[in-house]
Amino acid sequence: MTPAPALAITLPRQADTAPTGADAVRHHYDVGNSFFERWLDPTMTYSCALWDGTDDLETAQIRKLDWHARAMAAAPGQTVLDIGCGWGAMMDRLVRHWRVQRAVGLTLSHEQARHIAARRDFAISARLESWADHQPTALYDGIVSVGAFEHFASPTLDAARRVATYRAFFQSCRDWLKPGGRLSLQTIAYDALSTRKFSDFIRREIFPDAELPTLGEILAASDGLFRPLLITDDGDGYARTCRVWRHRLLAAHGDSKRLTPEARRFQRYLRISEASFQRRNITLLRLAFERSSS
Repeated sequence: MTPAPALAITLPRQADTAPTGADAVRHHYDVGNSFFERWLDPTMTYSCALWDGTDDLETAQIRKLDWHARAMAAAPGQTVLDIGCGWGAMMDRLVRHWRVQRAVGLTLSHEQARHIAARRDFAISARLESWADHQPTALYDGIVSVGAFEHFASPTLDAARRVATYRAFFQSCRDWLKPGGRLSLQTIAYDALSTRKFSDFIRREIFPDAELPTLGEILAASDGLFRPLLITDDGDGYARTCRVWRHRLLAAHGDSKRLTPEARRFQRYLRISEASFQRRNITLLRLAFERSSS
């Protein structure tokens, strides 16, 4: 039997200055892979789907993965980086469908890293590592980050420090990309017309130490480092995704009376999130950037 790829583990340089707390990330994602497998689609994609006329969750998720592949100009023979790689769906799609030669993923979740290592695919590797500690051995052709940006800034940071944290991320991405390289980014964000509001339950029980950006903060942080090519708003798509996940979670347990405490917690979180997207308190942004030549 071919041995599984080695799992690279890098400890943060200084936990108190890292842009996100690893414990906060693991609080959400390390509840067990079997739990998520029961209600996510077969690709284990845990981010907003791109529905665009389909009613099938897996089809909508693959369509989203392909959106990002096109945004980063994925092509055969490339080496790409996936920051916040989840259970590896984006990397798997890039390697198998877009014929990318090698995909490197960063995650802070032990469960996700083990899931990816179990694929035994030497074209795909997961590093248990923050972007702030990543040191590539060569420049990447493209970078994608889906659903990780929300964990980069703490709610304790003021506006200037939030933007500074985001800018450090964009600076790193620019430094890691070849000239003309693309960055594709997806993040939940506060709606530009609303005040900064975040559910106390979600902040306490679901995503501790997380903070959402605004579009203005993202553009300010990337200014001069990347040229924005495309910005899309899909809050309605995420409301629908949360609704479908909630129904699948309920169906996986038979009925509401059979929900485990963990499932009840996630049911509440998905219901609150769906309502927040519908009310436009928050939205979903997809952005395509090109590395600045200056």
